[in-house]
Order: sequence, then C-alpha cells, then structure tokens
Amino acid sequence: MKFLGKLIVALLVVIFVALIAAYILLQTRWGATLVSRWVVQNSDYTFSFEEMDHRWASPMHLTLSNVTFGRKGQPATLVAQNIDIGLSSRQVSDPMHVDKILLQNGTLNISPNAAPLPFQADMLQLSDMALNSPNTEWNLHAQRVNGGVTPWQPQQGKAQGNTADIQFSAGSMTLNGVPATNVLLQGAINNQQVTLSTIGADMARGSLTGNARRLADGSWQIGSLRLNDIRLQTEKTITDFLAPLTTVPSLKIDSLEVTDARLEGKDWAVTDLDLSLRNLTLAKGGWQSDDGRLSMNASDFINGALHLNDPIVNIDFNQQTATLRQFTSRWERGMVRAAGEWLRNEKKLALDEVVLAGLEYTLPADWKARWMEPLPEWLNTVTIKKLSANRNLIIDIDPAFPFQFTALDGAADNIEVVRNHQWGIWSGNATLNASAATLNRVDVRRPSISLTANDNQISITELSAFAGDGMLEATGAISQNPQRNTIINLRGRSVPVNVLQQWGWPALPLEGNGNLQVSASGSLAAQTPLKTSVNGTLQATSAEGKQVQQTMRNGNVSGE
Repeated sequence: MKFLGKLIVALLVVIFVALIAAYILLQTRWGATLVSRWVVQNSDYTFSFEEMDHRWASPMHLTLSNVTFGRKGQPATLVAQNIDIGLSSRQVSDPMHVDKILLQNGTLNISPNAAPLPFQADMLQLSDMALNSPNTEWNLHAQRVNGGVTPWQPQQGKAQGNTADIQFSAGSMTLNGVPATNVLLQGAINNQQVTLSTIGADMARGSLTGNARRLADGSWQIGSLRLNDIRLQTEKTITDFLAPLTTVPSLKIDSLEVTDARLEGKDWAVTDLDLSLRNLTLAKGGWQSDDGRLSMNASDFINGALHLNDPIVNIDFNQQTATLRQFTSRWERGMVRAAGEWLRNEKKLALDEVVLAGLEYTLPADWKARWMEPLPEWLNTVTIKKLSANRNLIIDIDPAFPFQFTALDGAADNIEVVRNHQWGIWSGNATLNASAATLNRVDVRRPSISLTANDNQISITELSAFAGDGMLEATGAISQNPQRNTIINLRGRSVPVNVLQQWGWPALPLEGNGNLQVSASGSLAAQTPLKTSVNGTLQATSAEGKQVQQTMRNGNVSGE
C-alpha cells in the first residue's frame, strides 16, 4: 500500500510538473510555434500565434498575440494582434465554450468558404477590427469596427450564429458598393430574420437614421428611414439604381423621409429632392397599400432628354388605386399640370385634367417610331377627361417633312390616347388651333382642326388655314383599323395654286393664286409607304381662268 501511495504521489507530481512546463512553454515563442505546427499538421486549418500571456492577477483570462487562423488554401478567416479569452467554470464540461472573446486590432473575413471559428462564447467583442464579407448577399467591407455579438455561436457560413443580439459601430463601411462613415448598428438575429432597431450613418456627405427588419424570405420591412442632405453619385442608370426595390420579394415602407438630396447617375439626376413616403409595400412589380401617401418635390429632375424644373408630385394609395392629387412642373420653358388616378386591375391611367402651357418643345427625331411602339404590359389604357393647351410652340425638324406650330392652343374632352398598349386617338373630341404654322416650308396662318373619334374612325369635321391671300378648308376621316384608310376633301380659294407641291402633289402648270379642289384617299398603315397608296383627283383654276384637272393613281399623276 505504501508503494502504491508513493506511486500515485509521484504521478501527480509528474503531471503537475508537466502542466507547469506546458504552461511556461506556451508563454514562449518556441512553445507557440510547436503548438501552431501541430495544429497545421493534424487538421485542415492554418493556425499560428506568437505567444500566450496569462497573469495570475487575472487568472480567468488568456491572451494570444499576433494570431492567424483559417482554412488551408483559403484567405485567413481571422488575423488579430490580440485575442483575449475569458474563461469560466464551464470549461470543465464544455471546453470550447468560453465566457468572452475579445478580438483586437485585426481583420475578420466572413464568407461561405471561410473556416468556422472553433470557439463559442457568451460574448464576442471586436475592438478596432476590420470586417469583410465578400461574395455574399451583403458585400461588406468595414474598418475600425467596435462592438459585440451576444451570445456568439458561429456556424459554417454564419459567423454570427443563428440567434444573437448585435451592436456594432464602424469608422467606415462599404455595403454593396455604397460607402458610409460613423456607422452604428443595433439589433438582433433570429435564425434567418434580422432586426435592426437602430441604424445610423454618415453617407454621401449626408446622414442616414432609421430602423428595419429583414425577414427569412429576404423581404424587408422599413419602420422608419430618414436621409438628410445626401449627395450621391453613381455610374448606374436610373433603372439599375432602383433595381433593388424590385428584386427583393417585397419591401414594406412605414415611413421614408428624404430631405435636400442630390442624386446623379448615368444620364439622370435629381437635385434638392424632398420626399415623404408612408404605408406602402412594393412587391412583384406592383404595390400594396391601405392608406399610403407619396409627396415629392425637387428643383430639377433629368432622365435622358427629359428635364423637369420644380416638379411636385402628390399621390394617395389604396388597395387598387393610386390617386394623383397633383403633378405640376415647369418643362421646356412652359408648365405641365395633371391630376387623375391609376387603376391597377385595369392597367389604366385615367387623368381628370392635363394642362400644357407655354411649351417650346422640339419633338424627338424618332417620335414617329415611338408612337408606333407598343407600350409596356403594365400600361394598357390612358384617358384624359379634359385636356387644355395654351400658347405652345411645337417643332419637328425631320428633314423629310419638318413642321412648326406657333402659339398652339387646344382643348379635348374624354379623349382616349392609349388603347391596348398602343398610342392613338381612340375616342373623344378635340380642337386645336395656332396663330401660325410652317408645314414642310409652307407658311400658313391661323391653322385649325376639329376632330371626333370613336371605335370606327377619326372624323375631321373642320380643318382650315389661311395661305397666301386665301383660305384652305378640308374635311376627312381616318379609319381605326390597322390599314388606317384615310379620305380627305380639300378646297382652296384664292390660294397659291402650287401650295400642295411641298405636301406631295406635283407642281401644276399654273402660276399665282387660284382655286383648288382635291379629293384623295390613302393608307396610313404602319411600316407602309404613304405615296404608293394615294389615289385622288385635283381641279385647279388660276386667277386668269386657266384650268387643270389631274388624277393620281398609286402616287403617280396624269392629267391635262
């Protein structure tokens, strides 16, 4: 028995001496090198540290210096100048779960390929760290990060774990290409749901504050978000810039406030933007709202060739209707005003009023092609209950047939300008007149037109203009079928007998003023030459009594 007791005592002494030796060895660089080498040789990870420090004044703390950890063949997951590990009695039953881990002065890389850190802790604390998560849904690069995760239970691809409270601040951060400074985030993670109770940052020379929640399916709920004095420049088009609003499963906005923002991208810009948006959900290319409201104004809005000055927009939303209470803007040196509503189920824009005043507008070179192009699927119908035009200047510089209308006034009632995604005049009535016009280099005075449209045709009940010393008058009709069969009857009294030469009828063997009478028909079908479809007759009498009669067949004239 004495021998056995002495043997046990000896073994305990050996173990104690071995522990003391290992404890001393680990606090040397040589011992740290041995441990690091052993981990590399016996696992799929790279691990190294320069030395371990333990002080009996703080017996429950271990400090590792100059630590590197990661998966072999991959960038290091963790590089830190110091790691302070707080121990507790729990290490007896769960050696890999510690009380607290403090990472100081280093870099933490989070990605699907990053090695999961082998420890768990009641708290992970970061002090002056860099944080990166490239090639993930949240492409994040942050510097001077301070904060913590409680508790910290990392998993593969989830460095923060499934459930935790989080609180971070960062001196600078870039999230999905958007830079920010002085960032503050507070919230919680519950499996796939992320709640950010406090968001604050300085970005684009302005500030951002708010709170939000990301649901498990990737949808977002914004409780409140305020952007002040933003000055943002991007290389994206406006479609690409707004794409995140449409690519998420849904985006619910309780309150969004934008004050004095200036945004600029590729071929678009908005200055001095003030925006207030309440109670609106964007989902599947549409919206959902019981009592939503959008109010917006700016100094300038530019999108390609479109330039609006001082636009003001006020819209109310409910489940099926967006009511445009007000849209006003200065445009092309004039003013535009509109009010109406958008009917979602019918894909219909029903405008109660449209006013165009004082415009000086040159039509785009491709306006005819745009007129023929089908409109998007979401826009089936556009109707205008009352249209007013006052003192407008409209110019077309197409060299084939340029025109200009000066001081153009007009009025229309119950006019339908889009049907089945196609521009046209599908119903209603309108009257237009101008003080002067130039039609393919022919000057006329006081041109006027009145028309009525229904499902079958557009009836031109009055068309007149002063030319030379006399007057031109006409009536006509254009069918609503795809062939666009057109009939026109024109009469001129004391007008230049060759006034029609610039409009398509060959020169007459007469001079001076005279009387004209023309009846013609043709087809205005899309993608079809007009000239070869025209058939008609002309009678002309000069002031001296000379007469000419001509017949046009398929655009060619014969006669005497």
